Amino acid sequence: MGLTKQYLRYVASAVFGLIGSQKGNIVFVTLRGEKGRYVAVPACEHVFIWDLRKGEKILILRGLKEEVTCLCPSPDGLHLAVGYEDGSVRIFSLLSGEGNVTFNGHRAAITSLKYDQLGGRLASGSKDTDIIVWDVINESGLYRLKGHKDAITQALFLREKNLLVSSGKDAVVKWWDLDTQHCFKTMVGHRTEVWGLVLVSEEKRLITGASDSELRAWDIAYLQEIDDLEEPEPKKIKGSSTGKQDTREAEGGSLKGDEAPEDRILTCTKVGSLMREGRDRVVNLAADKTGRILACHGNDSVLELFCILSKEEMQKKMEKKMKKARKKARLNSGKGEDEDLEVKVEMTLQDEIQRVINIKTSAKIKSFDLIHLPQGELKAVFLLQNNLVELYSLSPSTPAPQPVRTSRVTLAGHRSDVRTLSFSSDNIAILSAAADSIKIWNRSTLQCIRTVSCDYALCSFFVPGDRQVVIGTKTGKLQLCDLASGTLLEMVDAHDGAVWSVSLSPDQEPLCRLLSFRVSGVCRPCRHSHVLGALWCRLSVTQTRALQLEEDVLCVRYSPDQKLVAVSLLDCTVKIFYVDTLKDGALIATGSADRNVKIWGLDFGDCHKSLFAHDDSVMYLQFVPKTHLFFTSGKDCKIKQWDADRFEHVQTLEGHHQEIWCLAVSPSGDYVVSSSHDKSLRLWERTREPLILEEEREMQREAEYEESVAKGQPAVPGETQSENYFTGKKTIETVKAAERIMEAVELYREETARMKEHKAICKAAGKEVPLPTNPILMAYGNISPSAYVFEIFKGIKSSELEESLLVLPFSFVPDVLSLLEEFIQLGSDVELLCRGLFFLLRIHFGQITSNQMLVPLIEKLKETTISKVRQVRDVIGFNMAGLEFLKRECEAKSEVMFFADATSHLEEKKRKRRKREKLILTLT
Repeated sequence: MGLTKQYLRYVASAVFGLIGSQKGNIVFVTLRGEKGRYVAVPACEHVFIWDLRKGEKILILRGLKEEVTCLCPSPDGLHLAVGYEDGSVRIFSLLSGEGNVTFNGHRAAITSLKYDQLGGRLASGSKDTDIIVWDVINESGLYRLKGHKDAITQALFLREKNLLVSSGKDAVVKWWDLDTQHCFKTMVGHRTEVWGLVLVSEEKRLITGASDSELRAWDIAYLQEIDDLEEPEPKKIKGSSTGKQDTREAEGGSLKGDEAPEDRILTCTKVGSLMREGRDRVVNLAADKTGRILACHGNDSVLELFCILSKEEMQKKMEKKMKKARKKARLNSGKGEDEDLEVKVEMTLQDEIQRVINIKTSAKIKSFDLIHLPQGELKAVFLLQNNLVELYSLSPSTPAPQPVRTSRVTLAGHRSDVRTLSFSSDNIAILSAAADSIKIWNRSTLQCIRTVSCDYALCSFFVPGDRQVVIGTKTGKLQLCDLASGTLLEMVDAHDGAVWSVSLSPDQEPLCRLLSFRVSGVCRPCRHSHVLGALWCRLSVTQTRALQLEEDVLCVRYSPDQKLVAVSLLDCTVKIFYVDTLKDGALIATGSADRNVKIWGLDFGDCHKSLFAHDDSVMYLQFVPKTHLFFTSGKDCKIKQWDADRFEHVQTLEGHHQEIWCLAVSPSGDYVVSSSHDKSLRLWERTREPLILEEEREMQREAEYEESVAKGQPAVPGETQSENYFTGKKTIETVKAAERIMEAVELYREETARMKEHKAICKAAGKEVPLPTNPILMAYGNISPSAYVFEIFKGIKSSELEESLLVLPFSFVPDVLSLLEEFIQLGSDVELLCRGLFFLLRIHFGQITSNQMLVPLIEKLKETTISKVRQVRDVIGFNMAGLEFLKRECEAKSEVMFFADATSHLEEKKRKRRKREKLILTLT
């Protein structure tokens, strides 16, 4: 057996150059008791917390692999819910930055997240058309709501009612009764996709935004309030529909099914529309927490703000309109001011919801968030398409509010994709260049230390000495920039077309050679340009030779011995030239858009090996200095390392979420930096951990197997594939949890049989001999086998319990049921044990009831469960009574009610009683 060649593993080190990803939304978060200063933005698989006042990144909520698609802060401001591309939801603590709670239930990307008023429940909507309501405290799923036919766009809890309203791309709005978990009303009044909705005016009005320029307004009337005699008549709205047919249309179209009036909970009546200035679809629609400011935007850079008037403001406005109408009527009729005229004035929707102002940002808006500070200041933060965050503030209460841009986060990233990367000779500085600027980064701190304006950059390198850089641009120019002053020293018209590549000779002599092309040429930067009578010198670029080629040149590289120059052409060929004579030579290694990497011999021009490298075009190829290892990057979002001697794939670096444009390897080979269309720069570091190819292949096969296991969904008896109403999803974690339970039950069986056998042997021998303890039980503190199963059961995450039991084979269920009876009898963790017990009984009901041997066990479980649950209920009731007593004691001492304003409640009751008495007298 030959020697196994070892390599050193590269691992992901950091993500930088990214301010915010485009798939998710930006939200305000509360840190250190301050509101309106910190924002959370998605950053590929992570979440960055930015300090808008300082423009600094202060916290990173680290994800695993999938890209972030949705963010939602909790009402208490202590947690942040994060939705991912794979359908998972994680709850992060903003104090520690850790995400210990994970919900897996959706099978597609999360599109909507919303907490209820208290923060105990979380509703998640997804592209899989389902809505799942999660119990955040118990870390488990409550129920799955199925009914939409396309992706969910928004889901909102109502504050006072146990209801939920949702919208989707199927052009409907659905109302859900969370007590019965069913949809009791479907509004089909929209003709296109419903992209957003908000509840305003104390949840008495619903505003929806679709794919047109209208914002539709719907009045919500709860039937309990309509049936109450104390409720006054609703005001008339201009343009509201009358008649049976119009009423059906106003209520959102015909209701699905024959719904009886007593079965309905509310009615929705369309009262009008607000016209937006934008002509395309609504991208985001939101309101601040006070419900007074409404904002929306489309696929543009304008945010439209509307103000929803209060009842007092509407009353004042009605009085003014009435006064104007009377004055106009008197002028038309010629009557005096003492005479009363009957004038009818109606309040329109435009009178109730007034346009405030438009906020114009510097680029297209991807998402925004609003916050209303106690001082009356409104702040709006924007995540823009060009990797930028801007903050605007205004005072809506002023007569003519003007938005003012107060801060922006801009230095931490480029406005467009990075197209070229380079390392300095000391491996400390990283150069990145895009369409408008060059940025120099400190590799250790990942901070931007210099920004220089430039043309559209395509290639670059550090001049020896690392004080200047040379940039090749799309316009055919070579730009020489000084890093100390951040200025452009010289610009040379090098070529007629774009400069796609430049290459520095390996010797890096003071008079180093530079090769650039479209019409390929060799240029020489002269370090010293002496001027008589002046004591200064500066770097300059001069052309020494030019080589005319028939095709456009795409890339150029020096050979390590400086004797050859390789040139790749647009006609899919690579030509090798001697540096001194510029004559043809032999060949090398190439990567192409055909997804292959070919390694060629330099002697005879034969192809030694053709490697299928990527699933899409190979975009970049670079050798590790002084080795035969090289890296390739492709449009398949992957970076791969190869061994050119053995023609083997060494490892794959995954992390980018979109096409990778370029990469650079440091002169020492310890670092690799890459740039992508997702606007991020990623740094990869070489570790001291050895990488063995056989082990790497085995790990890759295991990862593929785990992924295939997680994709296969378990079958529930009596349920079809489309009728899965469980909130969980099978993942590799739930499979491993089920395996741990099975291993624990098997150990329990073996140890129980061994103990029985040992007792029989001791009884036959007439003496007691100690039984050797199982090492696993000894590691857990020398516990019993049943206690070991209990510890494994408690160690399963609450959010994964149901799915883990669902994977469990039925052959283990009888033993698990007997152990659960034993655990419940002890009175510890009764709630958790009953939850697992009831789930097993529900999914295996048929097999359990048909097995006569389990009947005594079920009867025993019934008695034990009822007894222990009653004890727990009594303890909770006793504690609640004690808390109520303490509350009354505190209220009596302070003479103030802590939890309710008794005076306001009493006045409300008196008012309703007077209205009822007045109405009865009128009817009689």
